[in-house]
Amino acid sequence: MLENIDWEKVEGLLPAIVQSSKDHSILMLGYMNEEALKLTQKLGEVHFYSRTKKRTWKKGETSGNVLKLDEIHLDCDGDAILILATPTGPICHKGSENCFKYKNFSPHFLDTLDRVIEDRIQNGHRESYTHSLVQQGTTKVTQKVIEEALEVAMARTQKEVIEESADLLFHMMVNLRSQGLKLKEVIACLQKRHRG
Repeated sequence: MLENIDWEKVEGLLPAIVQSSKDHSILMLGYMNEEALKLTQKLGEVHFYSRTKKRTWKKGETSGNVLKLDEIHLDCDGDAILILATPTGPICHKGSENCFKYKNFSPHFLDTLDRVIEDRIQNGHRESYTHSLVQQGTTKVTQKVIEEALEVAMARTQKEVIEESADLLFHMMVNLRSQGLKLKEVIACLQKRHRG
């Protein structure tokens, strides 16, 4: 990757967009010089160059909230980097999950919900709705999917359509997990059809 970067063009500093590997939300923007990029690749923890302190630093060196490197991608012009990383705590020095003061409502929230459903099925207690539904068997789960689909079809207002669709999507995800399947398998099927 380093050989494809025109350091002179970027005046020695590459903008580095950091995205969460878990839900693909944007966490922060930093700058990397060549040393920061090399340290990031070598140590597996994201480093930056501080334009105010005029030095290379590791994200989380004082707070302990490091960014564990998962992937690095250089853009087509070789003048910006996208980093996929796993945060070990809040990213912003002010304690927020990202540096942009926004709440992530990404579609990738479904990945998080899928993991919660899996955990409730495997480790939930009797008071967990998901756990108790799955304990009643696949037939009961699929009946709930049919019931929720009918409620979507009968919805009359936009608010009802949204709420009933959320119920349907949730129960479809529970149905998948109850049968040993994952949401990502359905997404892969849709992606294959779309490419075809």
